[in-house]
Amino acid sequence: MASEFFSIARHTCSAFALICAATATLAEPQHGIAMYGAPALPQDFVSLPYANPDAPTGGRIVNGEVGSFDSLNPHILKGTVPWQLASLGYESLMGRSWDEPFTLYGLLAESIDVGPNREWAEFTLRPEAAFSDGTPVTIEDVMWSYETLGTKGHPRYAGTWAKVASMEQTGPRSLRFTFGVEDRELALIIGMRPIFKKAQWEGHDFGASGIDLIPIGTSPYVIDSFEAGRYVSLRRNPDYWGRDLPFMAGQANLDEIRMEFYGDGQVMFEAFKAGQLNSLRENNAEKWDTQYNFPAVQRGDIVKSVIPHQRPSGMTGFVMNTRRDTFKDWRVREAMIHAFNFEFINETMTGGRQPRITSYFSNSVLGMDAGPAEGRVRDLLTPFADQLLPGALEGYSLPTGDGSLRNRSNISKAMDLMEQAGWTIQDGRMADADGRAFSFDILLPQGSTEEQSIIDLYVQALERMGITPTITTTDPAQFQERTNSYDFDMTYYRRGLSLSPGNEQKLYWGSAGVSEPGSRNLMGMNSPAAEAMIDVLLNAADQEDFVAAAKALDRVLTTGRYVIPIYQWNVSRIAHAKELKFPEKLPIYGDWSGWHPDVWWLED
Repeated sequence: MASEFFSIARHTCSAFALICAATATLAEPQHGIAMYGAPALPQDFVSLPYANPDAPTGGRIVNGEVGSFDSLNPHILKGTVPWQLASLGYESLMGRSWDEPFTLYGLLAESIDVGPNREWAEFTLRPEAAFSDGTPVTIEDVMWSYETLGTKGHPRYAGTWAKVASMEQTGPRSLRFTFGVEDRELALIIGMRPIFKKAQWEGHDFGASGIDLIPIGTSPYVIDSFEAGRYVSLRRNPDYWGRDLPFMAGQANLDEIRMEFYGDGQVMFEAFKAGQLNSLRENNAEKWDTQYNFPAVQRGDIVKSVIPHQRPSGMTGFVMNTRRDTFKDWRVREAMIHAFNFEFINETMTGGRQPRITSYFSNSVLGMDAGPAEGRVRDLLTPFADQLLPGALEGYSLPTGDGSLRNRSNISKAMDLMEQAGWTIQDGRMADADGRAFSFDILLPQGSTEEQSIIDLYVQALERMGITPTITTTDPAQFQERTNSYDFDMTYYRRGLSLSPGNEQKLYWGSAGVSEPGSRNLMGMNSPAAEAMIDVLLNAADQEDFVAAAKALDRVLTTGRYVIPIYQWNVSRIAHAKELKFPEKLPIYGDWSGWHPDVWWLED
C-alpha cells in the first residue's frame, strides 16, 4: 500500500460541500443526524466509508506514549488518564463519522428523533445493547450516566447538562431530553455521552475513582491488564454486543491494543526501533526524514505512512496566562510573539519543513481571511469594535523574521511594545517604573524534549531583551494538577479543532473558565465578542452564518495574542509494522480519534 495516496479530489463529499448543505428538519425517528443537512449515509449503509468491512480480525498494535497515568477513568477531573481510553473504552447513544464535519449515526441507540427546532431529542435504545459483562443496557443506566456525568464528572460535561431542562423516560427503551436554551447542536452533543453501568457504582464515589475500579462500558474493548504509569492493555471482547452493526463493520479488528509509557520521546523512539512498539506517530518532519532510516525501515519491515487531512490546524504553542498580571497587557503578549524567532526555530527543529500555524482555524474553510474583515464577518464583529484588539477588524498576521539567529527587526519591535506597556531596560534587565524586573515561569511536563528545545532557543532571544524566565518541569500528574488550577505563567498548549465547532468552544474560550478549574481556557480569556460568535455558531440556521461566525471567532482568538504559535501538522506521520494495514479511503479528519487504531487490522 502506498504511503501517500490521498487525493482531496476523490472525495465524493468534501468538507466544504457538507458544511454548505441546506438544513434539514427531521420529521420522524432517523438512523442518524447531521449538524447541517442530512447524513451522507443512507439507512441501509454497510459500513463507514473509511472502514473495511472485510478486514480480518486478530493480532495486536502496540503504541507508545510519553508520560504516565494514575487513573483509568477519563470522565472525571481527578488524575491523569491514558487519553485513548475515552474513545476506546466507552460507547455512547450515537457514534460519529469522521468523514463528515459533524454527523452521528445510531450506536447504542437505534434511532433519534428531534423537535422542529431541535428543542428536544429522543433516543430509542437497541434491544441488544449490552455491557461488557453481558448485562443489558437499560434506560435507568442511561439516565444515571447523564446525571452523574453532569453533576460529578469532569467540568466539561457540566455546561451541556445545565442546558437540559428535563430528562424523562418515554417508553420501555426510549428517553427524551428537552433543552432549556436555543442551541441546535445540543441534539447531537447529548447523544455523545459515555454510558456506564449504574449498579457498578453503588457504594463508590464516581468523582474520586482512580485505578482501583475499572468502569464497565459497552465498547468492543475491555481493560485486560495494566501497571500504573507503565502500560495498559485492552483486549477485544469476543462477546461484544455490537459486532454485527453496520456502524461497527470494519472497526475493532485487533485483538489487543496496548499502550506503553516512556519517560521521554527519545527513549520511546529507541523502543520502537528495538521492536517493542509496532506503531509510532512522529510529529517532527526533520526527524521523519533523517532518522527513520534504521535497518527495519530499510528492510521494509517498517512502513512510513503519511496521512493528510482537511481539518483545521488548531492551536499548538505556548499559552500565556492572562490571569497573571505579567500577561494582562496585550502589548506584552504581542512582544512575546515578536521575540519568538519562529523561522530560526523551525529551521533548527524541522529543517524548515513544517508551516506555521497562522490562526486557530487555519488550513480549513473556517480560517480567517487575510486583510480587513468584510461582509458578514465584519457585521458580526462591528458591535464589539470598542472591545476588540488591534487587527481584528483591520487585519492581522503573525510577525515574520529574516531567519537569522539575531532576529533584530522583531526584537526591536518587541522592545518598543514592552516600552509602550511600561517596561524598559534598567541596569541590563527589563523592569517597570518601580524597578521590578519582568520575569515569568514556563511550565513544561517531563519528557517533552522537543518543547524543551524550542524553549531553550526562545529563552536566548528573551535574554537579549533583559528577560530571564524560569523553566520548571514537573511530572505528568503535577503538570495536570497545575494546568487544571491555572497555576502557571506560560506553558505548552495544544488544542485540536474540528470542521464543526460548537459547544466545546465555550469550554475552550468561555468566561466561566477564567475562575472555574479544569476548563480548557488556559489563557484565561474573557471576551464577550468570542462568546457572541460561539452563540452564532450554535444557532446558525445556514452555512453563511456558520462559516462567518467561525471566521469571526478565529479573528478574535488570533488577535487576542494569547498563544505563541509554532508549526502545524497538516499531515500525520505514522511509522508502523508492514503487517498493520488501514483502508485506502481516508476520512476528511485523517488521523483522528476513531481512525487509529479503530479501523486498522493486522495482515500476516
